[in-house]
Order: sequence, then structure tokens, then C-alpha cells
Amino acid sequence: MSLQNLQAIGRLQVHQSDAAGIAKLLQAARRNLADAHVAQVSTDNRFDAAYKCIMQCAMLGLWANGYRTATSQPGHHQTAIQSLGLTIGVAQPDIIVLDALRRQRNVSDYEGDPISNAALQACIEQAAQLLAGAEGWLRAHRPDLLSP
Repeated sequence: MSLQNLQAIGRLQVHQSDAAGIAKLLQAARRNLADAHVAQVSTDNRFDAAYKCIMQCAMLGLWANGYRTATSQPGHHQTAIQSLGLTIGVAQPDIIVLDALRRQRNVSDYEGDPISNAALQACIEQAAQLLAGAEGWLRAHRPDLLSP
């Protein structure tokens, strides 16, 4: 499925981004990744911070391609993560891992299941890798959206 198809079925909306918006989102992703490393914070909250970084990277990919998720629709986190292959070239095996982290976040948030140390470490590693990949993709494909 293409980004245009996702827009046609109402999962995505057209979005005009600029360098200032991209810079703010990149800074937020970096802050969340840094917060995920703070050992004095609970495992659950550190996981949430790393997951926020993942979502912000997914939004960066969409924004850089002229879209955003339709947040009024259920499943917008899933749409954002599953579109990473189309937006910034994330490999399908990595998308599967990111989607599993999304499901883990949902179980924790909506059912109260605690986050394991292994899940936290996986989320932090995936967030760091995705952030680096998103920054590299922007430098290579949309340098016009990066602040000088």
C-alpha cells in the first residue's frame, strides 16, 4: 500500500511541514530518548519516553513526505509505525519489532502490565536506531527541512 492509498482510505492527511516544525519534533525525540536513559525513573515511564521517541520519528517520516496520521481515527500509532518503510526506508523486520513495542505499550497503558527490563532495553535500542535513521534520511533526502 502507498502513502496515497493510506490517504485515500482516511488513514493519512496531507500535511505541509517546514524546517521549524521538523526541528521541534527532532528535539522532542532527542529529549525523550535522553529521558529514557534516566535510571531514577520507573521502567514503565522510561519505556514510555523511548516509545514517544519512536512515534516522533515515525511522525518525522510522514511529515517529510507531506502527510500526517489522521489522529481522530483509531490506530494512528499503528499506521505511523507501519508506514516507516514507505517514508524513511525502515526494513520490514525492524517495523515488526517496532509494532511489537507498540503493542507492549498498549498492554501496559490499558491493562496495567508492567514493562520488563528487556522490553525497556529493546525499546531504547530501537528508538536510538530509528532516530539515527530518521536524521540520516532527512540529511540525504530532505535537507531543506533541516535547520542550518
